[in-house]
Formats: sequence, structure tokens, C-alpha cells
Amino acid sequence: MELMRWNPHRGMFNLNDRFGGLFDSLFYPAQRHDSWDSDWDWNPVVDIHEEDTHYVITADIPGMDKKDIVIDVKDRVLTLKGERSSENDVNDNHYYRRERSHGKFERAFSLPADVDADRIDASFKDGVLRLEIPKPEERKPKQITVH
Repeated sequence: MELMRWNPHRGMFNLNDRFGGLFDSLFYPAQRHDSWDSDWDWNPVVDIHEEDTHYVITADIPGMDKKDIVIDVKDRVLTLKGERSSENDVNDNHYYRRERSHGKFERAFSLPADVDADRIDASFKDGVLRLEIPKPEERKPKQITVH
């Protein structure tokens, strides 16, 4: 996933996706996550913005402990993954509605070239993960002194 500036009008004219989801929810309301053929049951929502010296990725991951979140950087790709377990206090047959997602998740983000992965800072508070990714320092031309 490339870093792109947010455009609030980007999905405005994609009526096929909007109406397709509407009809799916009308005709298949009882379809559950665990019946889908997917290894990844949900993805946390993220916001990405730019500040003067760094990029910030903020992810909503409620109901998780920070020890259950894994953040990897390899080949200019930052990967955020983990698993949120479901509360099994209630038998599935006793639910009237079940909307809270659980299971494995994985999100991957392409980083700009020359990002120093050792300087990425991560903090987790109240179910919100905040990653601060320092911008690469501009390469200044090196002057060579003639002796």
C-alpha cells in the first residue's frame, strides 16, 4: 500500500461498490466472519498523516494488549499484525447480534526510500497504536576539498 494523500471525494463515484455492499447486507445479514474463506478476519482502521519531521500512522486496535502486536520492517515495507481473541463467555446460539470483529489481522505499508527503521517509534495507549516514522534526511552534496 503506497502512501497517498487523502482525498475525501475518491470513493464518491464508485456506486457499484456502495450499492453492492448495500444489497449484500440486505440479502445476507446473517453471514458471519468465521464462515468466510479468509485467513484474515478483520483489519484495523488507520490514519496516515505527515508532520514536519516524520510520518504518523495511527491504528485503532481496541481490546488488545501491546504484547500481542507485532511490527516488522523489511525491504521498505512496514507490517503491522496481530490477533484479537474473541470473548467466549456466551454460546454462539445465544447471540442476537455480533458485530465486534476478532481474529488475525495484517496491514502492510510501503515506506519511502532511506527510512531509518531503527528510529521508528511506536506507542500504544487506550487501544490506539501510534507509529512515528522519521522522514529520511535530505542528502546534501558533499564538498571535497582539493589539497
